[in-house]
Amino acid sequence: MLKVLFDATAVPADRGGVGRYVDSLLPALATLADAPELQVVCRPEDVWYYSDLTQREAIATPGWTGPRPARLLWEQTGLALLARRSGADVLHSPHYTMPVTAGLPTVVTLHDATFFSDPDLHLPAKRYFFRSATRHAVRRATELIVPSAATRDELRRRVSPRAARATVAHLAVDRGVFHPPATDEVAKLRADLGLSERPFVAFLGTVEPRKNVGNLIRGWVAACADRADPPALVLAGGQGWDESVDAAAAAIPAHLRLVRPGYLPIEALRALLGGCEVFAYPSLGEGFGLPVLEAMSCGAAVLTTDRLALPEVGGDAVAYTGIDAASIGGALAGLLDAPDRRRQLAELGRVRAAEFSWAHAAAIHAEVYRRAARSR
Repeated sequence: MLKVLFDATAVPADRGGVGRYVDSLLPALATLADAPELQVVCRPEDVWYYSDLTQREAIATPGWTGPRPARLLWEQTGLALLARRSGADVLHSPHYTMPVTAGLPTVVTLHDATFFSDPDLHLPAKRYFFRSATRHAVRRATELIVPSAATRDELRRRVSPRAARATVAHLAVDRGVFHPPATDEVAKLRADLGLSERPFVAFLGTVEPRKNVGNLIRGWVAACADRADPPALVLAGGQGWDESVDAAAAAIPAHLRLVRPGYLPIEALRALLGGCEVFAYPSLGEGFGLPVLEAMSCGAAVLTTDRLALPEVGGDAVAYTGIDAASIGGALAGLLDAPDRRRQLAELGRVRAAEFSWAHAAAIHAEVYRRAARSR
């Protein structure tokens, strides 16, 4: 049986995008008819979680590997040694970085090309780190996996023609979690957010320049300032770095309501996504755009942009806008004034979201593992 050592040490504590990818992929791989034998290596605090997820005892890294520099040092030394001693046929590094000398075939997942296409949208240290890691993976990994054709094509254009060999494995959603919410779930979320019966527009994601949240706020103000019953704007997700957001928030008229709850538990997300009037995600570019797919699966009318991978996810089941505040405001107002169009998008979105399957993604990963093992 093919044996795969899976490095989950880079999964962040908030279990954001890469966490959703790893947490959904592993059980899907385990249920394949020709499932590889998976051995997960992770941080000590995650051993119980991954052991339960894969029904196999996970391997813990040393306790000192918590901070990112320490984890990267261990990756280059301890992970490489563990990979050689484990008897694994393939090492999967699911978040950009890999050991320089792993001693066995290595599969690396590259999630995003915006470090190259839109470098100014990232902090300098983060930009340098991920550009360097991506170049190394394109040059040295046995196989590459990307979440979209758009990401593969951008990497080919901007990094190396070698990136054209990357295999596309679209992400998906757990429809046991992301489905249209019950009425009482939405009511509870409204109460928790202090919204009562007030309608709301939702955003989900880390507040960073790439997400274009400042222009979303300004567009929402333009679309809603003169309405008799203006919807609130709920910005859920991590607090990143984007000075334009505070400036935009400071200019909001007093009669409009902005709610910033931070991270919401995953079980509350379907009420946020399925209970909003419009899910607005005017990103400047995504490697995939998982929040768009999650919102579609929950029955939201989605408004997003046509940048990078977002049309690959949304297709004809979402509404599109430009990236400036005026365009966002006009598109948002158009949807708020068109309940029939919102219902149509909600239905189209549910149908399209069902086309994205973790079982299909897992089958693609398994084939990549086999191909990598054969190269040995």
